[in-house]
Amino acid sequence: MTKTNTKALLGNLTFQILIAMVLGGILGIWIHQNLPEESAKGFSNNIKLLATVFIRLVQMIISPLVFTTLVVGIAKLGDIKAVGRIGGKALGWFFTASFISLLIGMFWVNLLKPGEGLNLSNVDVATASEVTEKSQSFSAQNFIEHIIPKSIFEAMANNEILQIVIFSIFFGLAAAAIGNHAKPVVNALDKTAHIVLKMVNYVMKFAPIGVFGAIAGVFAIKDASVLFVTYKNFFSSFLIGISTLWVFLIFIGFVFLGKRMKTLLHHIVSPLVIAFGTTSSEAVFPKLTEELERFGVKDKIVSFMLPLGYSFNLDGSMMYMTFASIFIAQAYGVHLDTPTQMTMLFVLMLTSKGIAGVPRASLVVVAATCGMFKIPIEGIALILPIDHFCDMFRSATNVLGNALATSVVGKWEKED
Repeated sequence: MTKTNTKALLGNLTFQILIAMVLGGILGIWIHQNLPEESAKGFSNNIKLLATVFIRLVQMIISPLVFTTLVVGIAKLGDIKAVGRIGGKALGWFFTASFISLLIGMFWVNLLKPGEGLNLSNVDVATASEVTEKSQSFSAQNFIEHIIPKSIFEAMANNEILQIVIFSIFFGLAAAAIGNHAKPVVNALDKTAHIVLKMVNYVMKFAPIGVFGAIAGVFAIKDASVLFVTYKNFFSSFLIGISTLWVFLIFIGFVFLGKRMKTLLHHIVSPLVIAFGTTSSEAVFPKLTEELERFGVKDKIVSFMLPLGYSFNLDGSMMYMTFASIFIAQAYGVHLDTPTQMTMLFVLMLTSKGIAGVPRASLVVVAATCGMFKIPIEGIALILPIDHFCDMFRSATNVLGNALATSVVGKWEKED
């Protein structure tokens, strides 16, 4: 390998993140094996600050990025018919993908039955208290309040993506209706969006450090070998399910995009790896925006589709929700016939929409759904120890699903 190639490789963000993951894992395992439990916990809390810094830097630019790009995108679309047309295609794709993801989770958990015969004697129910408390406050009123903004400034402060989307749609449509009089505002927002995207390049330089901190922090306090032995049936069954979903999504990508699907995968490698390492699909929103525009999707489509996708199109999380809910039912010996499971699937389809940005949102929805179907909510404690590792795969799958949805709708719009 020449010096030029070596320098290019070392400068590649994906390569740096992969190295950071390996080094973080090695350091975390060494700390876990060589330091007392209290010291390891202290180290974990401190090293995770690196991940916190990176994620907060990303969160810092998400609100202005979503607002500026979406308003400009809608203003460029020009009228409410175009917004309705693209929005209709987007929602059709999102709900179809969500339904299929839920079905895949339901199919594999019923076929492999990872929850049957599980020993519940060592389950620490207290660890699930935070999630179960949130699930008990999960109601139709909270659901609506999470979607409709009371204040755009409050929504931006809390990074409530769907609320920002709602306000931006109204703002963008109003700007399009006014026409030329709104051009100075739209142009100013367009320039602001480009400035924010430039900030993305600076923030992404911290990605390897953030991933290193996240991985080291987890392995410092969790004995990975014990976890995977204890949860081998659950985790291996989950991996089969999530792999099936990846095969399906990539196959659909080739159906709609043809050979360009390979190019798309090449563009989104870095966002996928960052999401995997940080367990946060939100952390790659700005980077994914940039890569999809490089792939060739029009900026107005990207700015419209991605914010919607982050609220309505979390394919990995959807697959996990049916899988985890039925797994808990199996563990507690609660029989769920096929009609009941299908009802659960539709409940999950509705209750999961609009929860982007909620901490441990998948677990909260699973806990709320278990409560509806008389499954012990404290069963969430069964999956908490392994949830971080499942979340790595969920987050990466969410990124793949949104990249694919945006690219396909972008292609449809070109053909229209």
